Amino acid sequence: MGFGRSSRATGLCIAILLSFATPNCFADTSAAILTGKVLFMRHALAPGNGDPDYFDLNDCDTQRNLSAEGIAQAKEIGAKLNKRGLVFSKVFSSEWCRCQQTAVKLNLGQVIPFRGLNSFYEAHFSEDDLLPLLYEKLWNVESSGDPVLMVTHFVTIQAVTGLSVSSGGVVLYDPETGESIKFTP
Repeated sequence: MGFGRSSRATGLCIAILLSFATPNCFADTSAAILTGKVLFMRHALAPGNGDPDYFDLNDCDTQRNLSAEGIAQAKEIGAKLNKRGLVFSKVFSSEWCRCQQTAVKLNLGQVIPFRGLNSFYEAHFSEDDLLPLLYEKLWNVESSGDPVLMVTHFVTIQAVTGLSVSSGGVVLYDPETGESIKFTP
């Protein structure tokens, strides 16, 4: 798989970012620089930690959900991404309600629930089962296509990218090189 000129520009931008540890390099670049990349986003604000003992993946009432502030946060992030002219080939979400709520409120495309983005924080699912699904999906991201958005959880983003983000945080990930950097919408 070759990247071509856009990938060289992306590589240069990432190198500059890593050298100076400043995420603003992407703030001044065009959406074209994100071709073939993945934006991982942690779900918006959902107060608390983990999920209740009676957690049921199919029942949002048994899960931590977005607060009013989280809903506003997701809408604001979506507006910022839209203003930058980003078009996503696909918008994937964890099956958790707070991730799907975030993805819907971003208003950036049809949301596709994807098991590989589920959390393994409290062992509702196994990291050993989920991450291979996610890596397979990442392997199939087309280097010449529009970027892919994946709304997920802290542990999933950290496992793939090595970076930790707050609620609503975004990480730019290159599936071909494995490089990642925090992204400011």
